[in-house]
Amino acid sequence: MHVFVTGATGWIGSAVVDELLDTGHVVTGLARSDAAATALRRQGALVRRGDLDDLDGLRAAADAAEAVVHLGNKHDWSNPAETIRSERAAVEAIAGALAGSDRPFLFASVLSGLVQGRPATEADPSPAVGPDSPRGGSENLALEYAAKGVRVIAARFAPSVHGAGDTGFVANLVAAARRHGVSAYLGAGTPAWAAIHRTDAARVVRLGLEGAPAGSILHVVAEESVTTHDIAQAIGTTLALPVTSIAPGDAAEHFGFVGRFFGLTMSAANADTRRLLAWSPSGPTLLEDIRAGAYDHA
Repeated sequence: MHVFVTGATGWIGSAVVDELLDTGHVVTGLARSDAAATALRRQGALVRRGDLDDLDGLRAAADAAEAVVHLGNKHDWSNPAETIRSERAAVEAIAGALAGSDRPFLFASVLSGLVQGRPATEADPSPAVGPDSPRGGSENLALEYAAKGVRVIAARFAPSVHGAGDTGFVANLVAAARRHGVSAYLGAGTPAWAAIHRTDAARVVRLGLEGAPAGSILHVVAEESVTTHDIAQAIGTTLALPVTSIAPGDAAEHFGFVGRFFGLTMSAANADTRRLLAWSPSGPTLLEDIRAGAYDHA
């Protein structure tokens, strides 16, 4: 297939591009800058210059492709309203361009806020509805297009998509530990995150794009639940730092923006995803990656 990918030079997107190219697909990646365009060409991908606010460009690129993977997001923590607005607009533009074509549209979604007290499953609907909800309610918006001739696939990513070079949540936790001289967790450290290695995440995306039916919800997860205490302990052991609990009220000061997520439980099962895609993870676990030095750069 000829696949158009947004977020193609990001942490997950660049791995997805490699996975697609390595399995015989043609990829066109969205690039905002000369550096991004150069990186895509080096991978062997084609380039579409533009950004998430170029809605006409997104429609044209989707119309020219046989499939779309939407991973791009502004992730502007200082202006969440703008991030929400742009995400909903991009999803609506792409899905609208694909309407009536039966072509696949796989897009990134999240696990946070689905349920409390147990791991989320693929059967749990997203409670985010409407333009002012988290991510602009983009999951529910996109899934409406399954009835409009689009093979829509929601890919709910684990909060930690880990690996050497990751600059996401765990990298920020490592940086905070170095900054304060202590590896911390909140309260009793019982909140837990799902996790997956970057290469496994890319494989789930590719398999979902190739075979998941319209309206599918995939949990891009390898480990169902890793406690924040165990994450902090692994960081402390690796950096030879003490490990301690801090009060939830001190989270923002200690961790920065990631503090708002470290106290949340974002665990998820993915038995349905494994069965649907005939897939099982093969990469290292999150704690193995931390202990092996995957976050030495942080």
